Amino acid sequence: MSLFNIEMRFVRKPKDEPYWIVEFPSEVEVKLLASRSVSLRNCIELWAHAPNVQKLHEELKLYPKSLMQPYVQADKSFKIEVDTFCKHFSQKEKVDKLEAFSYLPVDGPVDLKTPDVTFQYIEYYGIIPHCPPEQPYEVFFGRWVASGLRQLIKKLSLKTRKFIGNTSMDPQLSLLMANQAKVTDGSLVVDPFVGSGSLLVAATQFGGYVWGTDIDYLMLHGRTRPSRIHQKTRDRDESVRANMKQYNMEHRYMDVLVTDFATPISSLITMQKK
Repeated sequence: MSLFNIEMRFVRKPKDEPYWIVEFPSEVEVKLLASRSVSLRNCIELWAHAPNVQKLHEELKLYPKSLMQPYVQADKSFKIEVDTFCKHFSQKEKVDKLEAFSYLPVDGPVDLKTPDVTFQYIEYYGIIPHCPPEQPYEVFFGRWVASGLRQLIKKLSLKTRKFIGNTSMDPQLSLLMANQAKVTDGSLVVDPFVGSGSLLVAATQFGGYVWGTDIDYLMLHGRTRPSRIHQKTRDRDESVRANMKQYNMEHRYMDVLVTDFATPISSLITMQKK
């Protein structure tokens, strides 16, 4: 939030729910926030929410038509997504739920692949997955505005990363740390205990130029025992640089040094010159 100086007001303070109901000055701030959030799934403009389905439809029918109008015109294609939290429904059951919204004054064509407008209907069944209630605790309907960067978690997965170690950081955690550091385009990021470079990989995704140090010579040169169960020996090109090349971020990678970070880099350079 502080990275973009965004103002946000809670409409309702969250407790154990996996969602927030908040107010922003405009969609611009929402999209800025989503552009950096790796924990956020979706942001929707809330048109109605209620403790049960019947009341949701009653509330939605009262939503001002003037606010709906820009998104339900004949030249706007659309789709409605059904999402549930902690309960699974078959495709037929989802279609039945969609049919209940037939009263919406949408005039545009349905487009399931690249719609101009996406509406979302969400049913919340609590946070205990193995014993959900028969009826949802809350239901929501609104217009999709933005999605977070959760795809980065899969993109940077340790399962597919070229070079990892026993202590390689989970990609979601490393991305969160890059956000905490407020890494932006052109930032210089230094990791004094770089290991296999997880923090550096995350920082490059937000535009940082990265370098680091580590006292472990064998790790930085990819000569330690492999961390993957079925891998007997490491590939000769395993390194932090190989990870950067894998994600097309080699141009943001400066280098790594084998050194104890307690030794000032300037002193190290002076010693090398001698």
